[in-house]
This record gives sequence, C-alpha cells and structure tokens, in this order.
Amino acid sequence: MQTITIEGQLRTGLGKTATRLLRSEGKVPGVIYGGARELNFSAPVTAFKTLVYTPDFQLVEVKLDGTTHRCILKEIQFDKVTDALNHLDFMELVEDKKVIATIPLKFTGAAKGVKDGGKLITKMKSLKVKTLPKFLRENIEVDLTNLELNGNIRVEDVKAPNYEILNSPRIPVASIVLTRVLKQEETTAATGAPAPASAAPTAAAPAAAAKAPAAKPAAKK
Repeated sequence: MQTITIEGQLRTGLGKTATRLLRSEGKVPGVIYGGARELNFSAPVTAFKTLVYTPDFQLVEVKLDGTTHRCILKEIQFDKVTDALNHLDFMELVEDKKVIATIPLKFTGAAKGVKDGGKLITKMKSLKVKTLPKFLRENIEVDLTNLELNGNIRVEDVKAPNYEILNSPRIPVASIVLTRVLKQEETTAATGAPAPASAAPTAAAPAAAAKAPAAKPAAKK
C-alpha cells in the first residue's frame, strides 16, 4: 500500500488568529488523535495534495519534531467559498487497537449479465470497515463474474477477511440491469406482438381490392 510522508511542525498557537496567520503563509492546520495524546500541527498545503486529491486509500506518516506518527486520513475540511483546503483530521494507528476506515472497492471479472446484453451499474465505491491496522489495504476486491441479468451483489455478499463491514448488509453494491433493447425484446416475446415488418402485406390488401372490376348489374326481366 502506498504511504505518503508529510513533514510538519507542532503548533504552539491555537485559535482563529493563529489559524488565519498559518493559512496566509500557505500552510494548513491539522490534528492527530487516537494515540497517546492529541497533536496539533501544520504543514505546507502542497504537502497534502497527493493525499487529498485522489480516490485511493493511503497510509500517512506525519513527521513532527523527529517523531513519525503513522496515520490514516479521517476528515477533510474545505472553505465553503473558495474550496481551499482548510483543515485535516488524522487517526494515529496503534498496533492492537482497531480503527474505522473507508476502503475503496475494486470490481473484477466480466459479469455474465453483461455478456448476455445487460448493463453494469455500480452503486457503491467504498465500504466502511473496522479492523486492526495490520489488515488495512488499498482496496476490497469484488468479483462480478457470476452476476447475472437483474442480479445484485449486496454488502453481505462481499468477502473481506479480517474486516467487520459496518454498512447495512442489504444495500446493493453492484447490479446488472436490462438495456432498452432487451426490454423491448422481452415485451414483444411476452405479448406475442408481430414484428413491424410483417404488417406490410396487410396494408397492401385494400389497394388490390380497389383495382378489382365492379360487378355488372343484374339483367331486367
């Protein structure tokens, strides 16, 4: 799993004034909790870019005053007006202490339902799990091979050893739905309606009748 290293400095001044000064210097405040004590720090905004602007799950090593803190990112705050990075929360990893993390899903395999003409719809991109730090990994694989038309893979179907999945078990993760063409074909088969081309000879019949000679009037007696 990829690990991002961030060089930071412990913060001595807290509050709005100190925070505004940090941001004016191109730095972003952050906090690390979950370890022996809570740590407030700051680092240049550029140090966080590869961590924040990616969907990947990554470990973070925050170096403060010669000490390295192994963490995961828990929360990001952006400015409501400018979208500038405002603040980050990190959870420090303790070897024998379980953590809650959001792990991306990685879909693998060619779904049977897609081969049969259906369309794959992915409804979840990640799962929230509880596990020990040693079991953290960059994604959870979901095999789609046996997913059929009108079928669903739900949270409860996902195999994730050593993970306690916290999402509701009945929520669909991925589905195969009918395309419009398949729906039309199924409707035609169910109603027994003839194909549009078969109606052409019937339409020509009145024209043929119009060309037939009129019957002669009966002779007077």
